[in-house]
Amino acid sequence: MKILLISPYHGGSHQAWAEGFAGFSRHQIELLSLPARYWKWRMHGGAVTLAREYRTRNLSPDVLLVTDMLDLATFLALTRSRTHHLKVMLYMHENQLTYPLSRQPGKGAMRRQRGERDLHYAFINYSSMLNADRIAFNSHFHRKDLFENLPRFLGHFPEFRELTSVGTLRQRSTVLSVGINWENLRKKIEMAVSRAAEVPLILWNQRWEYDKNMGEFLSALSTIAAEGLLFEVALCGQAFQNQSEEFRSEIDRLGRRVVHLGFADETLYHELLTKAEITVSTAFHEFFGISIVEAMTCRVFPILPTRLSYPELIPERFHSRCLYSSRQSLLELLRSAINDRGSTVGLAEELSECMKVYDWEQVAPAYDRVLDEVANEESDC
Repeated sequence: MKILLISPYHGGSHQAWAEGFAGFSRHQIELLSLPARYWKWRMHGGAVTLAREYRTRNLSPDVLLVTDMLDLATFLALTRSRTHHLKVMLYMHENQLTYPLSRQPGKGAMRRQRGERDLHYAFINYSSMLNADRIAFNSHFHRKDLFENLPRFLGHFPEFRELTSVGTLRQRSTVLSVGINWENLRKKIEMAVSRAAEVPLILWNQRWEYDKNMGEFLSALSTIAAEGLLFEVALCGQAFQNQSEEFRSEIDRLGRRVVHLGFADETLYHELLTKAEITVSTAFHEFFGISIVEAMTCRVFPILPTRLSYPELIPERFHSRCLYSSRQSLLELLRSAINDRGSTVGLAEELSECMKVYDWEQVAPAYDRVLDEVANEESDC
């Protein structure tokens, strides 16, 4: 079967997901994409450009697989002479209804609205869901989070709120996790020099954005550093804006403990993964958590908040050792991981084996089965 994968914001985790699935699917995957920049314009105008590309390239897929960054209704309208018969699966990497806003109105994605959510982007997600034959979410948390908030969103409108559509969309939805190349990541670790070091390396491998709450992470490190605990820290991740003086002062306070600061290319990032013993998240937004899964695959021990998608990433038997519910419990887990390195390394090895469930070898066949079902479903009209 020929599948056209449409990725309007093709970079980072979206690109890794698309290329990963294409590499492991038993179907023939063709990609139609735009560069990963100007995300608001991608949601507004990307469908127009991609529709033109679709017509120009004379594509003839059996099924469409599109991401949440596409205005699906507009795309289908502009290509209706050639797509009216096609089934569509929409993959929700994220959504613009429950994505958290910055606590500082002048920062973040909605800074031009002074921190007020622009509901038009949420409506694009909603109308795309209505136009899809199947909706796939990257985690159970994401699916639950959106459907719990969708009735309240529709309730804002003055009439004809279409609340019954929520149940219909829920029935049309499923969960398909993001995949990783487990074998490839493990090979990189096995080929690397032993990570035994004088002090443990703590890795931050997320974006430097407000929703990842980096300030809390740095504050926790400053606290345990003041207690005399020995560790080093690598601060990776992409920064889209200049960082505040608050971040800089916290980083300066850590001094020589900081062995890497800023974006790391793929080679350097994998090198840091081979050396790291601990990774930490303090995020108040995470619909899946691919960077954490990659780190755990590479035998890096996770310390994560007991919220968002994190509890479903790891087996329940590890929750008490990996998940925290307060600043105090975060500090306790950090102290324990640093002071009892033998136990930390052993648990990290067990967790690495558990990450096989996210291997594309396991995940891609699940996608293929759902896409087969979508292709064979009878039309509602």
